[in-house]
Amino acid sequence: MGTNNLIYLEVLEWFDETGQELIHRLPEKGSGEIKFGAQLIVRESQAAVFFYQGKAVGTFGPGRHTLKTANIPILTKIASLPWAMESPLKAEVFFANLKTFTNLKWGTRDPVAFKDKDLGLVRLRAFGVFNLKIVQPVLFINTLAGTQGIYTSADISDYLNQVVVSRFNDYIGENVSSIFDLPEHYDELGKGLALRLREDFSAFGLNLTHLYINAITPPPEVQQAIDDKSRLGLFDDMNKLMQMKTAMAMEKIAENPQGIASDSAQAGIGLGLGMMLPGIFSQQMLTPAGQPTTHTALTTACPECQNQIPLEAKFCPQCGHQQVVFTRCQYCGKNITPGTRFCPRCGKQVVEKAKEKTCGNCGAKNLPNSIFCNQCGEKY
Repeated sequence: MGTNNLIYLEVLEWFDETGQELIHRLPEKGSGEIKFGAQLIVRESQAAVFFYQGKAVGTFGPGRHTLKTANIPILTKIASLPWAMESPLKAEVFFANLKTFTNLKWGTRDPVAFKDKDLGLVRLRAFGVFNLKIVQPVLFINTLAGTQGIYTSADISDYLNQVVVSRFNDYIGENVSSIFDLPEHYDELGKGLALRLREDFSAFGLNLTHLYINAITPPPEVQQAIDDKSRLGLFDDMNKLMQMKTAMAMEKIAENPQGIASDSAQAGIGLGLGMMLPGIFSQQMLTPAGQPTTHTALTTACPECQNQIPLEAKFCPQCGHQQVVFTRCQYCGKNITPGTRFCPRCGKQVVEKAKEKTCGNCGAKNLPNSIFCNQCGEKY
């Protein structure tokens, strides 16, 4: 049912048919005249933010909720005669999709500069995937989605890709001295980069759940040098392995020249049973017989006092800190309410948008808080 009908009350709900929508607004175009008593239906994988007269006045979790406005059927239309029968009491509902969005790709469109201790300036390409989810719907709407009727993962992927690439360049510049060390540290680099990026994502009300590095590719001539070094190490390891196997085989022959085959078979059976038994016993030990599985309530850490509180709590019961984030101070991360001019924690003036950094060496534009230039590799 529409949000501008004359008589009937609205029932507001939303289904994500594409699987790609992060935010969906009702009505999708313009604003609505949602009436007093309208019903809002929120699913388990959703959250809803109610905007009334231009402000976010409430957030809603799963369930059915009754909305309260000053729009009364028929009477509001009569009272809106001076405004051409259009009520000035506008209202909208933003649905936030709380599921985890997977397989979002990141990668360097142009090679980034990296200063190698042995090779000098090397340009690298890298790519991978990451997963994210919305954890602060109001903050996400106010900082990224804005007033768009539909906001999808495609709308945000280009910007987040720039953030990931910029932080990737900073991270390898601080933690990697030579590209010869890159192949054996992919997992470590991925985890460290994810920790660095979580603060950037949280500024928009997002949580970076996973980040993976699929490949880091240097120029062909540098890749050839890495392959040559790997071959040298492989031959050295193979020589050691062959020496060990030869010594073990000679010892076995000396002990029992006639029973090598039978001993090997018995060893294989023993090894197979040894691998199977831990799995059999572990299944029985996970849940003791006769005891029902208990479900614990979901909790999260309060960003102010770090105490564990219920996930759906709007205020911390320990320190009173507001959990619904409208915006954050860019200096100390304190949650601040709309219209605040100075941060109540650090006292610094609230700046709407941080400025890009300009490299003094090559003049390239980089993201705020960048440590290394993406174009020339110079440190700020």
